[in-house]
Amino acid sequence: MRIDQQEYYIKGLSYSIRSAEEKDAEALSSLRVQIDGETENMDREEGEAYIDAAGFRRIIHLDTEKSRNLFLVAVVAGEIVGYSRCEGTELKRFCHKVEFGVCVAREFWGHGIGKNLLEKSIEWADQTGVEKMTLNVLASNKAIGLYQKCGFGIEGILKKDRRHADGQYHDTIVMRRCKEL
Repeated sequence: MRIDQQEYYIKGLSYSIRSAEEKDAEALSSLRVQIDGETENMDREEGEAYIDAAGFRRIIHLDTEKSRNLFLVAVVAGEIVGYSRCEGTELKRFCHKVEFGVCVAREFWGHGIGKNLLEKSIEWADQTGVEKMTLNVLASNKAIGLYQKCGFGIEGILKKDRRHADGQYHDTIVMRRCKEL
């Protein structure tokens, strides 16, 4: 599915949020590797589960056609600096929900990019009849407060769910936002 582009100016930074396009595939492939290496908050270490440009083109193409998927990018001066995805399923028992994920290059943290990607995704979900959004987040991630302010609650905690490169275990928090039924 696609959304209309929206412009933002926050803390001296101009950026836009729009639906991903197949021409973004190369930039997204590079950005994903970069972001995975900048923070422990991602599921992957740098270079793991690599998706090349052709893989991103396929994902973007499918997300554009599927009514339960949304792929957004944040753009600063023509450069993609963050993205988010909502991914649903066609299985009847689970078609009421989508899983949300977001990432922003460290250089652009603090400008509301992640928040606005989340808010645009929530707006899309509410307009398209999605009843439940879920996400998984590292228990020490500061974004948990943002998710809670946007209506997400803690559904559960997966103890020692991750083992990072330093050998330390970390919990994952499963969060959800439900539309009133």
